[in-house]
Amino acid sequence: MATLSSLQSALGHAFRDPGLLEQALTHRSHGAPHNERLEFLGDSVLNFVVTTLLFGEHAEMDEGDLSRVRANLVKQAALADIAQKLSLSGHLRLGEGELKSGGFRRPSILADALEAVFGAVYVDGGYEAVRGVIERLYRPILGNIDMRTFGKDPKTLLQEIVQGRGLELPRYEVLATHGAAHSQLFDVECRIERLDVRVTASGSSRRAAEQLAAGQAIAAIEALGPVRKTARRGRKPAQLSLPVAVAQEKK
Repeated sequence: MATLSSLQSALGHAFRDPGLLEQALTHRSHGAPHNERLEFLGDSVLNFVVTTLLFGEHAEMDEGDLSRVRANLVKQAALADIAQKLSLSGHLRLGEGELKSGGFRRPSILADALEAVFGAVYVDGGYEAVRGVIERLYRPILGNIDMRTFGKDPKTLLQEIVQGRGLELPRYEVLATHGAAHSQLFDVECRIERLDVRVTASGSSRRAAEQLAAGQAIAAIEALGPVRKTARRGRKPAQLSLPVAVAQEKK
């Protein structure tokens, strides 16, 4: 296992008890003591610190927005990404089976280990120490996201866009289905009549196709430019023809 001094430098916390950090990096497949209890603690600490940061710095956000942004900041994918940037995989202690199966690259193992590290920092140095570590890791992320849209799915964003322009809600229609029952492909059209926007997309479920179509509709609206306060009678905006997007629904 790589030296823990480099990881402590990246975290910005020097452990008084390095054994806590070692335990945080120990998967249960390696043996006891492993990191599951520290992970449990770290999960709670992380949620509280991120909540505190958002609450203190974004007075414009209501409870729903705070919950949405927090959920996306602390989800597995976000934690695994941070763990990769810390090169956490090189410090993990895994059993032989997990090593052979590439467990050091598995997002769930990386995310759990990072939460366990937060728990270990809390036990070792207290709240201010873990707050400093989490804030240091999350500050670049918080500085590069749009709080208004972060974590929202395309259908929700599209609905907010058209409502903000005083337009009717988008309409979705299944144009066709292809394939056998266990592997169907759905062709869905999304249209916004007053903007003359019509786009189609395909997905492995109706929901997936609608989300993809909504994403294309957002791009089409953005391509139209700013909202015009007045428009000449009898002139329709040019209809946009966008390519069909085909994607499989994320499992």
